[in-house]
Amino acid sequence: MALSKNNNSNNNNNKKNVSYISVPSQIINSLSSSSLQSLLVSPKKSSSSRSSNTNRFSFFSYRNPRIWFFTLFLFSLFGMLKLGFNVDPISLPFSRYPCSTNQQPLSFDGEQRADESHLGLVPKSNSSSGYSNSSEITQPDGGKNKTLLTEEGDFWKQPDGLGFKPCLGFTSQYRKDSNSILKNRWKYLLVVVSGGMNQQRNQIVDAVVIARILGASLVVPVLQVNVIWGDESEFADIFDLEHFKNVLADDVHIVSSLPSTHVMTRPVEEKRTPLHASPQWIRAHYLKRINRERVLLLRGLDSRLSKDLPSDLQKLRCKVAFQALRFSPRILELGNKLASRMRNQGQYLSLHLRMEKDVWVRTGCLPGLTPEYDEIVNSERERHPELLTGRSNMTYHQRKLAGLCPLTALEVTRLLKALEAPKDARIYWAGGEPLGGKEVLEPLTKEFPQFYNKHDLALPGELEPFAKKASVMAAIDYIVCENSDVFIPSHGGNMGHALQGQRAYAGHKKYITPNKRQMLPYFMNSSLPESDFNRIVKDLHRESLGQPELRMSKAGKDVTKHPVPECMCSDRQQQQQR
Repeated sequence: MALSKNNNSNNNNNKKNVSYISVPSQIINSLSSSSLQSLLVSPKKSSSSRSSNTNRFSFFSYRNPRIWFFTLFLFSLFGMLKLGFNVDPISLPFSRYPCSTNQQPLSFDGEQRADESHLGLVPKSNSSSGYSNSSEITQPDGGKNKTLLTEEGDFWKQPDGLGFKPCLGFTSQYRKDSNSILKNRWKYLLVVVSGGMNQQRNQIVDAVVIARILGASLVVPVLQVNVIWGDESEFADIFDLEHFKNVLADDVHIVSSLPSTHVMTRPVEEKRTPLHASPQWIRAHYLKRINRERVLLLRGLDSRLSKDLPSDLQKLRCKVAFQALRFSPRILELGNKLASRMRNQGQYLSLHLRMEKDVWVRTGCLPGLTPEYDEIVNSERERHPELLTGRSNMTYHQRKLAGLCPLTALEVTRLLKALEAPKDARIYWAGGEPLGGKEVLEPLTKEFPQFYNKHDLALPGELEPFAKKASVMAAIDYIVCENSDVFIPSHGGNMGHALQGQRAYAGHKKYITPNKRQMLPYFMNSSLPESDFNRIVKDLHRESLGQPELRMSKAGKDVTKHPVPECMCSDRQQQQQR
């Protein structure tokens, strides 16, 4: 009897001494059911009392309601933790990426695996489609990765494109004329284009249109050796020749060289095409000559063809500029790599800075650095007065106030701050070596330290094959700027104009045109508080952000700069055309 009481007492004590342990929910979820059972159930102890062991295991029996309540309690606890503390699923032990973080190191391959997009890294996005309100990006800082938070404000917001999209629907008469023009293989137009890469692009566009006007086959334009940079690149070195031919196959017959039947023909050379020549003038002065001689050679086509052409010819200009003139594969590959190295950290701004020595000489302006540099520019201009582009009767100050001078680094910095560009904005700057060296860019780099050009982004040896190819370098700059979220030129020019049209044609991607003439008086007003200056300058640019602008609102505008309405239609117009 006493033994029975002792046994009962031991059983009661065992029941009272049962203890519960707290196990992290992550561990519980990562364990199998058998592992969980082994964790919760204490190891068997050797005992002479079978009834004691039986009672102990009875608590964990699957028929015992207490184990179900205990399991339910654990799941509830895990749910509350997830809701209350926002547990990141990628950090859990059973995640596909158990060691992943939200940081992305600076990458130079420009590529990201598609299966990594859910890790919180900044995805590659279409600039014209906009971005999320904020993005976490990783930047280089003394060799260490540093995470920054960039909030999207008005600066990154894209303009309203008003539904305009590319539409190059040629008339039935144009298509009918194409049949006879393409069959004509007995007269050929030779064209020599000069200047920098972007200037050559403009002349190539005009060459295609003139060939169409004359009903002649076009020999691939010859790129004149650049006297200033000594660049001997040929058409196929810069542009994709086969793509050029294929895109224009229904418009103009294009050949790489004169056929053998015309090689011995001495071409009629013409250098005196007037400015803004109309199609009627082209036919009246060149058609008889090319019909008679079979080969016509044109030089110096820069800005010679009228900007106001019949609708079909305007569409042809857009087709050449925006579709046919694609860069060669090796240039496109490298340019896209550099653009990806800017893009893989998030949104970026591109600047075209015109601060080279020849720019100051040609514009009749002064860099305003030191008297020594001003003297260098003045002396060069006196030795070569023919370099001055125009308005030689204006003084430097008159040119400055008229908005004819490039913005300096300090002026660009103040403009960016007034437009509320984030201080951590990634900036790509295109252009040649500034007069005075990179030190003149210190106002920009001080305010916006993440400041890169192609030399900063390229890996060792990537740019080496193009070291003496100024046109290739300009093409690389063009590609990176074209892919940016925001583009700002410090001065007008062929590249700025070309990108303005290209970005409009791509969906009116943001393009900020500095309103130099109106904001310069405020730049010069040292007594104006900075807050007032910023407010005024921002207000001056509300209508200069790349919104659609009708070309016909002002005569003489280039359709490759303002493609609306000849080359772009609204959704309603496209439906009507169908």
